[in-house]
Amino acid sequence: MIPNAQIRQLLLLLLISALLGLIFWNLLLFMPALMGAYTLYVLLRNPVNYLANTQKWHKKLAIGVSMLGSFVVILLPIYALIASLSAKAVAGFQNSQQLLQSLQIGIVSLETRVGIHLLTPDRIQSLSGWGVQAASNMLNATLGGLLMLLVTYFILWFMLAEGEKMEHSFFNWLPLKPENIEYLRVELNGLVYSNAIGIPLMGLIQGLAGLLGYSLAGVDDLWFWVLMTFIAGMIPFLGVALAFIPLSLVLFSKGLNTQAIFILVYGTVVIGSVDNVARMWLMKKIGHTHPLVTLFGVIVGLKLFGFVGFIFGPIMIAMFLLLVNIYHKEFK
Repeated sequence: MIPNAQIRQLLLLLLISALLGLIFWNLLLFMPALMGAYTLYVLLRNPVNYLANTQKWHKKLAIGVSMLGSFVVILLPIYALIASLSAKAVAGFQNSQQLLQSLQIGIVSLETRVGIHLLTPDRIQSLSGWGVQAASNMLNATLGGLLMLLVTYFILWFMLAEGEKMEHSFFNWLPLKPENIEYLRVELNGLVYSNAIGIPLMGLIQGLAGLLGYSLAGVDDLWFWVLMTFIAGMIPFLGVALAFIPLSLVLFSKGLNTQAIFILVYGTVVIGSVDNVARMWLMKKIGHTHPLVTLFGVIVGLKLFGFVGFIFGPIMIAMFLLLVNIYHKEFK
């Protein structure tokens, strides 16, 4: 015989779960904004507390200044990236046949030199069509991500304004042991810092390394290729090769063989070494995120957020793994 109190408890839990599922389903579109707001909250709460408590600023002024600073830091690189890629995309569409012919000439020249058959013209044509479709999808996701960013800052304002109360309520509601709650608090902060700061910093370091080599080689559109190296540098494993290998192929197609070989060697030896050294340094300074977490997170993040998914995607994967680890620690 089941006691009436347990039956009432079960019915209430079912009702709560049903309502939560209905709310979650209808607000699923705004989950990226909620995650972005939490990420920025972790990064900005200390500056806000410093301005409000130490410098004696008004709380709303401290929040506004911190949010404006982060908005500029996030939006300016994204705007520069979109403007640069858009200009290149427009020029590419206007001169698509010439670019395709140049690419074919470059690959044929490379095949002749190394004696390896790389791509047929049909494969090049299908590859270019796939590239156009992928660029279009990423651009659409990025535009949607910019709209989501506005929602993110709307949520962030309330998080920063009521941060202590929000954290206290959230951690008190968790059905975990006190030591696991503290572990969760520390690990959440650590994964946000390691991803939101570490991943862009990796791209920046490799972009600066690329800037030096590209300057020595006299590369045209220097800042475009530096920007591409910055983006590719945020992807682990062979990410940065997605920048310097296409650049070397472009140089080969133009007959600049010496510069092309220099870029290949420089990218493989110098930028690759910078990647390894920088990752070891970041592991010691701000924590370690497994490269596979970053890789799969970037794939997921680009689909959900556009370019800002380079940061938010790995955080999603890391949070999931953290919750699995918490479950294991709590229930063995």
